[in-house]
Amino acid sequence: MPSKQIIKPAKAAQAVGPYNHAVRVGDLLFCAGQIPLDPATGNLVNGDVKAQTHRVLENVKTILEDQHLTFANVVKSTVYMTNLGDFAGMNEVYSTYFTTDYPARSTVQVAALPKGAMVEIEVVAHF
Repeated sequence: MPSKQIIKPAKAAQAVGPYNHAVRVGDLLFCAGQIPLDPATGNLVNGDVKAQTHRVLENVKTILEDQHLTFANVVKSTVYMTNLGDFAGMNEVYSTYFTTDYPARSTVQVAALPKGAMVEIEVVAHF
């Protein structure tokens, strides 16, 4: 059985609970859901769902880059939104990060997200 490696990128915003940014097992990287936290301040970014989605995906990018991966390595993503009425705005920004060979994706509306975020995204990537 492959060993588990904990991933805590130095450039990432601090986790807001008892979890790690990502865990690597074998050739897979499981990234925790990222919310739109500014890594410099630890605060939620201001703005609409597009601004928040951009910050979320920049936070995901930080984790991927720490492991020498890109969005092309992502095989699955899950998007959590507090309002599916904002789907088009989220999807517009999302499509600028995932440009070819899109990963499998699920999008789910939830009642609430940490710190009042509008969007949270988690990914699984392969090496």
